Amino acid sequence: MKKTIIKNAIVVNEGEIGNFDILINGNIIEKIEPQIDSEGATEINAEGLHLFPGVIDDQVHFREPGLTHKGEIYTESRAAVAGGVTSFMDQPNTVPQATSVEELEKKYTRASQCSLANYSFFMGGTNKNIEEVLKVDFTKVGALKLFLGSSTGDMLVDSEKAREDFFSQVNSIICVHSEDDVLIKETQKRIIEEYGEDIPAYFHPIIRSEEACYNSTKKAVELAKKHNTRLHVFHISTAKELSLFSNKIPLKDKLITAEACIHHLWFCDEDYSTKGNFIKWNPAVKTAYDRDKIFEAVLNDTIDVVATDHAPHTIEEKNQSYLKAPSGGPLIQHSLQAMLQFYKQGKISLTHIAKKMAHDPATLFNIEKRGFIREGYFADLALVNLKKPQVVTKESLLYKCGWSPFENYTFDSTIEKTFVNGHLAYDASTSLSTGFGKFDESQFGDRLIFGKR
Repeated sequence: MKKTIIKNAIVVNEGEIGNFDILINGNIIEKIEPQIDSEGATEINAEGLHLFPGVIDDQVHFREPGLTHKGEIYTESRAAVAGGVTSFMDQPNTVPQATSVEELEKKYTRASQCSLANYSFFMGGTNKNIEEVLKVDFTKVGALKLFLGSSTGDMLVDSEKAREDFFSQVNSIICVHSEDDVLIKETQKRIIEEYGEDIPAYFHPIIRSEEACYNSTKKAVELAKKHNTRLHVFHISTAKELSLFSNKIPLKDKLITAEACIHHLWFCDEDYSTKGNFIKWNPAVKTAYDRDKIFEAVLNDTIDVVATDHAPHTIEEKNQSYLKAPSGGPLIQHSLQAMLQFYKQGKISLTHIAKKMAHDPATLFNIEKRGFIREGYFADLALVNLKKPQVVTKESLLYKCGWSPFENYTFDSTIEKTFVNGHLAYDASTSLSTGFGKFDESQFGDRLIFGKR
């Protein structure tokens, strides 16, 4: 098997930072020591560079099948790998929806043919598919996803009976999009009656309000406690919701967990005046106070993981009027760089970034042999230069949609290399004029495997 040795890396892992050599044998980390003989191995000099466990993003929308004018598994996984993301978990609201075992497995088959990163696809719930969900082998599928607010097709699970059935019968993590759809529609109707339909994007957090988020999340938490169900709440957007979660329990023992997304850590409602629909997400980006409290919750472990909710739409779609423009945006190529920027600003440590973007996602979902730099684990790694700035230009974007809310921003760090299962999938040292490096697409990622949860 091919051997690679990463020499003199500054390893960021499990709360510690130190200089080590990493020997990769095939797809596995074979040895971690201060000095390893490199005889017979391909040597990579990492002096002055920081080595992180590859990022695991637990919520993306790569748009395949059916919405491939926005993104594809290939294009978006390529962007992910360029950003140091080695594993992703894709959501079921595609066309057709992944609400049957047959459609779900089609997505896995497609990813095995084109994904440059490791992958998992979530099963989707509807008001009527409990029997189909019970057929799923959740050692091979990351979770069940329920939209308790804001979805497409028939994926809004608003039946009380369906919710009770899922929470009482499904032996899996249940991940939820949590907003009160009835309240949102009532608020939107009132605002349109008062201001008309040509309203600006800054109404978005008013329509998709703190109350709408809190009410829905509170009900989901109560349901999980009632049935002793493993609940994971995606993209927390309000400070008020944080009271529903705890940092007093070790993550491996938590019944109820939460995720923060890059956009809710980076932007606030003041940014609608300049970015408009291009920061329109569901749940909405809210106040600076909410943003700061969510960040604080990431630091104190009230919030368990940091992800992106990467959800590309075309520029043409986003340039429509506020009520017509879809919610979501592309973030995965720069998620690690964004968190490293917070480090540069003195807001978070390097070890806590590794914890929230790699260790804790792996622990939360009990992913087999990933998320840590350990001997015997898969060699999913991101090599970072903390002293090399990178400007986000339109030409450097790898998303199929061709835009980013970070355009023209200069990050103080650069992702130099990304290893997926020991394979050097991305190498920025051979940078092209377009601003991104060389990809080796001779190998595809693996399906993620999960232990008991």
